[in-house]
Amino acid sequence: MSEVITTGFFSILAAGFFVGVIVGLTGMGGGALMTPALIFLGVGDAATVVTADLTAAAIYKTGGAVVHAKEGSPNLTLAKWLIIGSVPMALLGPWVIHRLAGGSPDTLDELLKLCIGFALLLAAATYALRLYINLRRVRGGAPEADPNPHIRPLATLLVGALGGLLVGITSVGSGSVIMIALLMLYPGLSAVKLVGTDLVQAVPLVLAAAISNIAIHGIDWSILVPLVLGSLPGTLLGSRIAPRVPQSIIRRGIVIVLTMSGIALLDKAGWAPLGKEDTHPMLIALVGVAMLVLVPFIWGLLRKGQGLPMFGAPTVAELDDVEYDPERVRDRG
Repeated sequence: MSEVITTGFFSILAAGFFVGVIVGLTGMGGGALMTPALIFLGVGDAATVVTADLTAAAIYKTGGAVVHAKEGSPNLTLAKWLIIGSVPMALLGPWVIHRLAGGSPDTLDELLKLCIGFALLLAAATYALRLYINLRRVRGGAPEADPNPHIRPLATLLVGALGGLLVGITSVGSGSVIMIALLMLYPGLSAVKLVGTDLVQAVPLVLAAAISNIAIHGIDWSILVPLVLGSLPGTLLGSRIAPRVPQSIIRRGIVIVLTMSGIALLDKAGWAPLGKEDTHPMLIALVGVAMLVLVPFIWGLLRKGQGLPMFGAPTVAELDDVEYDPERVRDRG
């Protein structure tokens, strides 16, 4: 027991609870928030953190997938092709990165931080792209909702393969990156079906990635136990209070945090454009401030490009609402 309850036990527990609440509130940000949080806490090297995060995610994502499966929301044929593509690559990814590191723990740690940094920036970009696609859907007369679209096996399999590789290496992307790819491939798929399908395919994907990472790196129970103990009640609490919380502010905050975390990890890994000797906390802070100022302005310009006022309806929260009716605003502007 003393090996599990260490000095970092309660900090991991708190981080797991906080991220769990965010996941319950918004349905996004699990691996993308938890992995960098644990790395910055200094509870273990990148490989150990990725393995623990994937194992915990395999546990708490299963519950959400079961709920969606019972409600009949996932498109199981679509999920099948995603799984066929993602699971083999999720198993292969950790071995590839381990081989590239040449067996050196320091090289592996640096390489993983580099990969996670870029994955976080990709996750932030895909969320922003998702909002823009939803905005165009609202204003442009998007395709009618189609619960059973014609499946494109090869394209779907490739999406799964790329997502599986990314998740297997970094633990980031099972929701954000695959979700935006599905949105672009199947624009008529309803939001409820999209979320349900993504959750169902994510369970075997994350489980395969966890198994592969455990086989290489083992599992650190002193990280996994408090992570699970914190994230499960956090997710439940977030789900219960979600209807009463302004999610648009939280979601925009997540994008800023993902971007700052991604840049900080690239810096920590010694990425050449950021320098190889010293960290740059002022650079990270400036990125955050710039995003707080510039993102609302850029978003307003994109709205104007779609014939809407710079600020107002549809709000970010409405664009993310699975029950939002585009007909309410299609004739505005």
